[in-house]
Amino acid sequence: MAKMKVLVEITQSVPEAFARFSAANASPQEAVQQSETLLSKLSGFGLEVSRDTKPVPLFGDGDRHRMAAMTDLEGKADLPSTSSVVACEIDASKIDELKGKPKVKVWPNSTMSLFAKRSQSTGNCSNCSDLINAAVDESRFHPFDLAATASNRVDCRPFRPAATVAKLRKLLAVARIWGDGFRGQNVVVGVIDEGINSFYPVIGGHERVSGPRPGSAAIGSHGSMCAADILVAAPFAKLLDYPFLAGPDAGDSFVALEMFNAVLDQRRINGTPHLTNNSYGFTFLPPKAEQPTHEAYDPEHPLNRKVREVIASGCPCFFAAGNCGSECPSGNCHSSAIGPNRSISAANSLPECLTIAAVNSRHERIGYSSQGPGTLHDEKPDLSAYSHFFGNMGPGRPAGGTGFDNGTSAACPVAAGVGALLMSAISNLTPARLRDALIQTAINLNQPGWDAETGYGVVNAGAAYNFLRSANPVPATTETDAEAPARKKRG
Repeated sequence: MAKMKVLVEITQSVPEAFARFSAANASPQEAVQQSETLLSKLSGFGLEVSRDTKPVPLFGDGDRHRMAAMTDLEGKADLPSTSSVVACEIDASKIDELKGKPKVKVWPNSTMSLFAKRSQSTGNCSNCSDLINAAVDESRFHPFDLAATASNRVDCRPFRPAATVAKLRKLLAVARIWGDGFRGQNVVVGVIDEGINSFYPVIGGHERVSGPRPGSAAIGSHGSMCAADILVAAPFAKLLDYPFLAGPDAGDSFVALEMFNAVLDQRRINGTPHLTNNSYGFTFLPPKAEQPTHEAYDPEHPLNRKVREVIASGCPCFFAAGNCGSECPSGNCHSSAIGPNRSISAANSLPECLTIAAVNSRHERIGYSSQGPGTLHDEKPDLSAYSHFFGNMGPGRPAGGTGFDNGTSAACPVAAGVGALLMSAISNLTPARLRDALIQTAINLNQPGWDAETGYGVVNAGAAYNFLRSANPVPATTETDAEAPARKKRG
């Protein structure tokens, strides 16, 4: 009988869960011992622990509200877990019997991927109006003079020529914030990806058993692109590297679960990272009727719960919408994950996350940018940010070559960099207040309010900064940080 990869969750309180997690991470023998002890009462099911996996703790709903305060205790806080999750392999014939055991839940251990690993080549748009295609001396204009703010135009292959970082900084309106002395200093961004090159300001991260060391990835890696794109708005920010998309079991839900728990553990120790960037997701979805507990469909899947725990601790999580938009989806998108209602799924569609779509420097939606509604929340994406520019890749950039930073994978860290810039300038900026400021001040495209292609509009750092600095900023919602997002009033 074929073996299946699953996550086994066992309801059992474990004291000092973070300390046990750290001990298991430091010793493969300890990791195996913890996993085997946890599974000892489940003999007869043929469960095999995957590699040197360690149990990952999960916490109850009541503990999420305690997490926001735990970072104030300088490493003294620890929490008992309510359950623990282990990655296993099991004979398919045994799964239903295992699901019948009390205090045991069996979840899919699915594989996520980067939305696009390689850059697209530059090209000229062949479907645009004569006015837009006309040669223009752009040096005479501010980029806003050339950007349409109420348009349904879509940029598809061959894409418009890439923009420069200087142009993006003008579009994001960072000059006022930088002039006031804030450039992202004292803010740390966690990059959960395939790894970052040490050319970028990596100050640590999480190294799992047999996994790559933080800062050791190639300069042309997807994670290095994300690092460069965070620094567009926040050039003085520091980075923590969580390379879950490299090494053994790369991309498995369990490895992502481990990385997010490492984020929580790091926040317990010193309050960092202050926010996370996540430019990956699902490009294939099984039918919901066949796998109703898949991450894409079940908000209680352990990975979705762990992401909510991180946000509850006060750490905003930015997620790429995906590259499976209906007009020109990425080549690795399966038909099951293309278009509205399915191209934004799993944690990328959690209401608590900030989900980022992609536009070019002329405020045209890029046609592969995934469309809402999301599988876990209707109003996804939340916002849009810029893609198709020379950041990590391109002439004169660290990775060189003739390509450019692309995808919602690039747009997401641009938005996360704006978040880092604002967090460096505004003290005690919570996930809910950051979300509210970005939504209220976004450059709205198409009709006023939210739309399924671009969300509430394009992020604008300068406008969000002014909003937060105003005398009496009034949030658009009274909901708690861990609950549903703020909503911009429709016109």
